[in-house]
Amino acid sequence: MSNCQTAPISTTASSASSPSPAEPLAVIACGALGAHIREITARRGWPVQLHCLPALLHNRPDHIAHEAERLARAALAAGQRAAIAYADCGTYGALDELCTRLGLRRLPGLHCYDLFAGPGRIQALFDAEPGTYVLTDFLVRSFRRTVLAELGLDRYPQLWPDYFGNYRRLVWLAQERGPALEEEAGQVAAMFGLPLTVVETGISGLERELSRLVGRDDPHLCSAKAAPAASTGHVRAEHPGPAAISAGPAGAVCEH
Repeated sequence: MSNCQTAPISTTASSASSPSPAEPLAVIACGALGAHIREITARRGWPVQLHCLPALLHNRPDHIAHEAERLARAALAAGQRAAIAYADCGTYGALDELCTRLGLRRLPGLHCYDLFAGPGRIQALFDAEPGTYVLTDFLVRSFRRTVLAELGLDRYPQLWPDYFGNYRRLVWLAQERGPALEEEAGQVAAMFGLPLTVVETGISGLERELSRLVGRDDPHLCSAKAAPAASTGHVRAEHPGPAAISAGPAGAVCEH
């Protein structure tokens, strides 16, 4: 289990284009991305203070913007800059509205799948088979707890067809493919009784967009007076299924 740090991640000296180490950027992140963001920011030496919201909020996406605003306002009140490490994530523009009001930026895309594989590639997957259920490493690891238990399928397995009966294939967007995860992904596929397609994505897409978010290329990118993020439009109708989710208090658990 990886825990989000609520103190600034240690940094090394960097170019003048990076934010000052004395002024860590408060990044309000989805718990499902927390471990990746923590690793990237530490490796790159970015002065970031990571605050993770529970990824279980994906079960109630109408609450995401409210909780993100609570943490963002606390950071701004403390004199920090802030950024939102979420895609739209089912908020239907609520995060964009928050960013407009507070002068923040968020990660691009409709959901984290776009960050890993690119929006064009994701759209092509759903165009080829609308009944596609998408897995990430996070969801592979936590499927029994964050999907089966949260939907009550561990107690009422007869409801499985009601939730998943219309899916026709599974696609695993593999960030760090390995034997253990392959076995777990195979177990999830066996639950569905469906073929598993593995698409190796790594985390380079997330790292690229995170670099832009934290102002690696532009020190003013994430300032409180930065231009608001552009609208991303509506979430696709072919929703990939229950979101990758994780329990835990805000600012604590990022990924299991």
